[in-house]
Amino acid sequence: MPGPGTAQQWRIVIPVRGTAPSKSRLALPDEDRERLARAFARDTVHAALESRLAAEVVVVTAEAARTVFEHMGARVLTESAPASLAGAILAGLASCPVAAPRAVLLGDLPALDGDSLDVTLRAAASVPLGVVPDAAGTGTTLLTASAGIAHRPAFGTGSFARHLAAGYASLAERAPARIRADVDTIDDLERAVTLGLRPASRRVHARITGPLRATTSP
Repeated sequence: MPGPGTAQQWRIVIPVRGTAPSKSRLALPDEDRERLARAFARDTVHAALESRLAAEVVVVTAEAARTVFEHMGARVLTESAPASLAGAILAGLASCPVAAPRAVLLGDLPALDGDSLDVTLRAAASVPLGVVPDAAGTGTTLLTASAGIAHRPAFGTGSFARHLAAGYASLAERAPARIRADVDTIDDLERAVTLGLRPASRRVHARITGPLRATTSP
């Protein structure tokens, strides 16, 4: 969280689902996918809370997960019924002042750390609207809007191209690998393992048997 003298203080919205249908492309049993999805979300929120440029972290999630994220230090908005990703993002953004810079960070970045997020947010401060693509270059992991600028989120398959078309500037060349390493597939998970999983994801990953079991970086 920000310290004295921090010039740019971001509101960061993180939609969190973490239920069995999450990560359907990850070729693992439902129980393992659910445990990993929850761990990914905890690590992503923790990284956002580590950020020196974050004035506030807003998590949009189910009521059952409220306590987990409130204890971490996030402000939590709960969904009364399963919501779409778009609905959760819009609810989170609506709760943030337009007069502040606002970022949308997806909650499946298990290798993200606060320093990598800060590097990206500093780059984002130079453009009215910014977008970070995932490692494949087709999806979106981070969306940013400067103070007073309206967001135009368009998440889903092929979202990076849609965000560019909506006026977001690509931050790909200035974004560290850790903020682009979202996890949808086994290959994505192995990429995140190589970068170094954060604690919650590392613990869950270590309990998964078979070819995915591996030693990760601290």
